[in-house]
Amino acid sequence: MLTVVGPSPSVDITYVVDEYRLGEIHRPTLVARCAGGKALNMARAASRLGADTTLLTVLGGATGSWIAEELAAEQVTTVAVADEAETRTCVSVSSAATGTLTEVYEHAPEIPSTTWQQLVAELERLLPTRPGWLSTSGSTPKGLPETQIAGLVEIGHRHGIKVAVDTHGPALGPALAARPDLVKINRSEAAEELGVDPATDLAEMAEALHQRTGGAVVLTDGAAGALALSEGRLVRASLPKVHGNFPVGSGDSFLGGLLARWDAGADLADCLRTAMGCGAANALVPGAARFEATEALRLAAQVTEHPA
Repeated sequence: MLTVVGPSPSVDITYVVDEYRLGEIHRPTLVARCAGGKALNMARAASRLGADTTLLTVLGGATGSWIAEELAAEQVTTVAVADEAETRTCVSVSSAATGTLTEVYEHAPEIPSTTWQQLVAELERLLPTRPGWLSTSGSTPKGLPETQIAGLVEIGHRHGIKVAVDTHGPALGPALAARPDLVKINRSEAAEELGVDPATDLAEMAEALHQRTGGAVVLTDGAAGALALSEGRLVRASLPKVHGNFPVGSGDSFLGGLLARWDAGADLADCLRTAMGCGAANALVPGAARFEATEALRLAAQVTEHPA
């Protein structure tokens, strides 16, 4: 079972235009709207892989109501805490001519401490009935201390639940100190946290992060692939010759696929292959985590492992 905390949701809108030209009017050839935000994308991806997933999030206003309806239509089980602030909207414009993406993302509204306390109370209620994994993605919401992600790790461990974290910036250090069972970040985020050259070998950075947490570490490296370190085993992999114009949500889809397979008891290499297949499949279609599971698994079968 996967329980996913998503405190910073959004309505994600992708416009596809023939060619994006700054300062001009554009008529999109395709419009994709979905319930977004990193954790929501991750939950949807895991659900598409068949994982028993429950999402806990904060929703407000008309956009929040739309997100709730969209998640219900997609059969993503959701527990929503109501907030007075309108849930944000994020827009991406994809140029078919160049394959480039222009993104305009609203900041997530501040979450009052009382709303956060309600979210935590719902989490405490859910976890005793949901063994498996607790996962959270994204940064700490505005208005809250940067230790709140670490607090989620501590809550999960108090209930005997494994915890996965995908965060960055000021929230990452405290989260690592709470010793999550899995940390999934990218090369640049790892280098920034460790204070090393971004060109440092992924295995070296993964080992340094493992020393802090004692748990598994998964590092993504864009088109170069990814690396997983768990219980002394190191797996490197890549997926060549796959390019998509819609990368938004690929990292979230990666994590959703990874945990869906991990929770099912799959081998580390299989988990990494599935994760990479999900990330690649996501980039092929507009709308985060809207990929077909069959396509993700087809791409996963093409993943190549490399010597550790």
